[in-house]
Amino acid sequence: MAEKGLSVRLQAVADLVTPGYVVVDVGTDHGYLPIYLVEKGICPGAIAMDVRPGPLSKARANIRLHRLEDKIRTRLSDGLDALEPGEGESLVLSGMGGPLMQEILSRSPALLNGFHELILQPQSDIPGFRHFLKEAGYEIAAEDMVFEDGKYYPMMRAIKKDKITESAEISEELGEEYGEILLKEKNPVLHQWLLHQETLMKRIQVQLQEASTEKSLQRLEAVQREQRLLYEALQLYDSDGKKP
Repeated sequence: MAEKGLSVRLQAVADLVTPGYVVVDVGTDHGYLPIYLVEKGICPGAIAMDVRPGPLSKARANIRLHRLEDKIRTRLSDGLDALEPGEGESLVLSGMGGPLMQEILSRSPALLNGFHELILQPQSDIPGFRHFLKEAGYEIAAEDMVFEDGKYYPMMRAIKKDKITESAEISEELGEEYGEILLKEKNPVLHQWLLHQETLMKRIQVQLQEASTEKSLQRLEAVQREQRLLYEALQLYDSDGKKP
């Protein structure tokens, strides 16, 4: 791990972890996140898991370098396959696509019951992943979004709920698309992303209108739906007459 600390993305993920919880980091790569959490005293222990032997070997070397072998265990594991029930309280999945995260979580329901929270940073199909969490009985309790190296990274902390409460301020469609808490808090990075998407959608709309093919017209309908949601989200930022 670099002396300057975690990357912006991983720092934001670390900030969502509840202090005092044993963390299980799936797809740990070089082990930077569990090393940081344990070394800073945020977590009393951790299990670092990865499906690839190469990165896991580097994680072990980094853990030894920081003299944390007695607090951080490593396991070669496909998802949660090498985990036993009750071994962790905070589950972290970051840096992978939403569909892969959904597949990992869906095949291990018994293991998930032992966790107090899920810290998740999906990198694709994020609206679909939010919908999956709700259908699985999880409520998003906290969210963040950061910009690093030309990319936007939304992330969330999810907890199990018997009953999911609906927001009167944010529609379900808008919340799943962009993140209910991000919108409520008027997250500045989300605002930056929305403005970027607005410019992109306008450019795509012109191109599709000029093409005038059946396929382009079908795509245009989808783009117009995205534009409608974008405008709704942007109006929330303008609702008090101010922008972040």
